[in-house]
This record gives sequence, structure tokens and C-alpha cells, in this order.
Amino acid sequence: MQALHINGNDLTLEAVREVAVERRPVLLDPDAREAVERARAVVDALVAKDQIAYAITTGVGKLSDVHIKGDQILELQINLVRSHCVGVGEPLSVAETRAMMLFRANSLAKGFSGIRPVTLDTLCEMLNRGVAPIVPSQGSVGASGDLAPLAHLALALIGEGECWGEKGVGKVSSAEAMKKAGIQPVVLEAKEAISLINGTQAMLAVGALSLLAAETLVDSGEVIASLSLDALKGTDAAFDDRIHKARPHAGQVHTAANLRKLLEGSQIRESHRECGKVQDAYSLRCIPQVHGAVRDALAYCRSVFEIEANSAVDNPLVFAKNAKRVAGQWDGQGDVISGGNFHGEPVAFALDFLAIALCALAGISERRLERMVNPALSEGLPPFLAPGAGLHSGFMMAQVTAAALVSENKIYAHPASADSITTSGNKEDFVSMGMTGAIKLKRVVENTRNVLAIEAMAAAQAVDFLAPLKPSKRGQVAHAAIRTASPPIEKDRVMSGDFARLSELIASGKLADVVR
Repeated sequence: MQALHINGNDLTLEAVREVAVERRPVLLDPDAREAVERARAVVDALVAKDQIAYAITTGVGKLSDVHIKGDQILELQINLVRSHCVGVGEPLSVAETRAMMLFRANSLAKGFSGIRPVTLDTLCEMLNRGVAPIVPSQGSVGASGDLAPLAHLALALIGEGECWGEKGVGKVSSAEAMKKAGIQPVVLEAKEAISLINGTQAMLAVGALSLLAAETLVDSGEVIASLSLDALKGTDAAFDDRIHKARPHAGQVHTAANLRKLLEGSQIRESHRECGKVQDAYSLRCIPQVHGAVRDALAYCRSVFEIEANSAVDNPLVFAKNAKRVAGQWDGQGDVISGGNFHGEPVAFALDFLAIALCALAGISERRLERMVNPALSEGLPPFLAPGAGLHSGFMMAQVTAAALVSENKIYAHPASADSITTSGNKEDFVSMGMTGAIKLKRVVENTRNVLAIEAMAAAQAVDFLAPLKPSKRGQVAHAAIRTASPPIEKDRVMSGDFARLSELIASGKLADVVR
């Protein structure tokens, strides 16, 4: 795969997936390298003159009034990294860690952090040669960014701490991992430690990968919903284009178009077109309004994440001005300004919004499932979709599992960003809790995928009962894909394996591809 050249300005979430999951190589763009060099010259000039500048010649946080000079500057870098490595809990996955590394490298590549090019190059080489630090997922309040997670990343950069073993299995010391990869650990110089650990990249990494998964879930959900609607002998009248043009939310229009496409030519639909039924329950009739709102929420979150991915979120920021080369060196003219771009609030809101949206996607899926298994609502389907109901329980307990997951999602949908807790001697007195939002979002994504997997299995079973009538051509493709992972239920059996396989099928995008 062709190398991705990062410059801090145009990184896409699709490229993030390629680097994080598919191991696409990463290089620093030549123009970005020049911007990094100019900013570094400003830092070097400040150090040479022993001028007071936050986090360059001073301590950090509450200790910003302590003057650091001479050899203490190098010692400060190591101390900052080590002292901030306070993470606990389950480590981030290799893909999440790689996404975090890429996001941090891209932010530094903007040239506002004052880091040396060699440090940035080393971070890229760690990505290219498969060196992935072990980063505990808990310990960030999303204030000065994700300090603890990023410190664990920086720890590996200097050859300390632990990394994942080959293929993400086991643990090895960072020193061993770097040596095996042929990478020389970095000896950090002025400003570099704070530049590495100040940022929102941990919450952003988890959030971005969750968003990509969620986009697949909403497409898959519409494919599955079309089968459920067919199985319940629902009408496609509610998806008429005129209805949605009268309330033209982009997501709603998109979903309605998808459903028209997915139901086109269904023999099942044609078999009851003149049945006299006026309208369906909300979980069928309002799929465009609910799924569409989910789509719009995801689009908002994508916008926030892509802006954040291409932002300078360090502190302080370094702004070179009137830069000129003198004897091959930049003159170091510029300003160092302390601000708050590291604060995670924009990302934290989006993470919470994404969890809330997926709550709705899972919730309406479970309601369709309930209609298929409940003999009072299922339009003549066997009770609980069981052949020989009574002797066999069919999908009775499958719906219970879906209900449990939907209820759990409601707990995780409580916004983490509504909370704050004071840290750092009251210097960091209002925080975002963005990483907490990211961690619980992962669970919501997993739960939602499993609810959709259960609906998919039930919908395929329900459609089988309507044979020889068939769904649309696209519906038949979706049904066949489901059947590759889950054969028909002919008598009661353990379903957990089916759910796991269908969840993997959904995650792979194969069901989403039916409508994409």
C-alpha cells in the first residue's frame, strides 16, 4: 500500500483505518517537515536565551512558576513522561493504539508544537515497523488532553515501558521491541515531552474507530430492517419519496431511498399489497425518521472528528514568523502562546452524541425483533419463530438478550461530558471526561452490533416461513449472507455461536455492502 504522507491538514478517517488496521505506512510530508523545523528553531532560540516560556523553561500545570534551565530541561522531559504514566485498566487494542499514534503524529506535523523532526520520524517508524505501546485505557479526564494514555505512548518512544508482542500477542519491553524493529529510542529535548502527551488523541482514536464501525452498523441495520419489514408484511408506502422531501433531513431522505431500493421487487410485499392494512407500527413505519436521525448524528460526529484529527491540540503552541534561513538554519523568530486547545470538550460531546444515537439504532432493532417473535404482533408467524412452538422455544430468549443489551446501552448513553472533576491543584478546574465517553462508546457499539445480529437471525428465520415467496433481489442476497453464518433453526439449539458469527458478518461490512 502506498505510504500516507501526513501534513496535519487533510487526514481522513478512512486513512486512519488503513494505518490502524491495514498497516499502511506513514511518512512526514516534506512541506510539513519544513514547518516543523521552523517551529523547532523558535524553541531552540528560547532555550538558548533562557527566556521564560511555559513547559519549555518552566514546570507544567500548577508548577508552571518553577524555572527550569540547563541540564534540568532534559531531565524534565523524562520526568514528565514517567510521572504521567499513571494509566490503569484494560489496554487499548493495537488498532486503537496505532490510530492514536497516527493522530498524534499528524497533529505534530502541523508545525505548531516545536518538536524535532527526528522525534516525529521515530513515531512514524514505530507505526511502519509494528511497534505498538501498551496503553492502559483509564486515567484520563480529557482536560490537558489524554495525558496518561499519551504518556504511555511517549514512554515507548524513549525505550521504556512495554509494547505488544508480534501480531498483538503477549508483551515485551519497549527497549526490546524498538531494538528488534531497528529503531533508536529518542532522547527528548526541550518542549518535546509536553508536545507528546498534550492532546485528545486517545479519545479521538477510540471514537474514530467506533464511528467507522457505527457507519457500517447503520447501513447493515437498514438491510436487516428491510427483511424484518418484509417478514412482518409491512408496507413500503411510508418510504414514498414525497413524504421525505416534505421533511428533508439528509439522513431521513437517505434511509428512505435505501429502503425503497432494498424492498423493490419483493414477492412478499406484492402478496399482501391489497390487504387493506393502513399503516405499520413505528418500528417499521418510522425507520427513515429514526435511522435517518442516527445517520445525521454520525455525520456530525465525523465532522468533529476530522476537524480534531487535523488540529494543533498542544500547549503551548509555537508560531514561527518571518522565518528565514541563516547559514542553513532557521532564525528562530516567533511566538510561544499558551492556550487550551488540548481540552477535549468538542470531542467529548460528539462521543456522547454517538452513543445516544446508537442507543436508538439498537432500540428500534429490538422492537422489530419483538414484533417477529410475539405471536400477538407477528402477522401469522409461528410463536417465537419456533418450528413446533411449545416443544421448542425458538427465539424467546434471544429477544431477552436483545432487551438486556438495549437496556445496558441506556446506562452507557448517560453523557460523560456532563460531568467534571477538579484536578492538578485546581489549575485544571473544568474537564471534559472525553476518554470516559470513548470507553463506554465502545461497549455501545458492541452491544448494538449484537442486537442487530439477533434481529438478522430472526428476520432470516421469519422470511423462511414465508417461502416460496421471496424478498427482493437485494433481500435475497442479504438472506443468503446471513445463512452463511447461521443455518435455519429447525429445532432448539445453542444460539450464542450464531450471534457471534453474525456480529462478525456485520462488522465485516458484507451486509452493509448490499445497500452501499
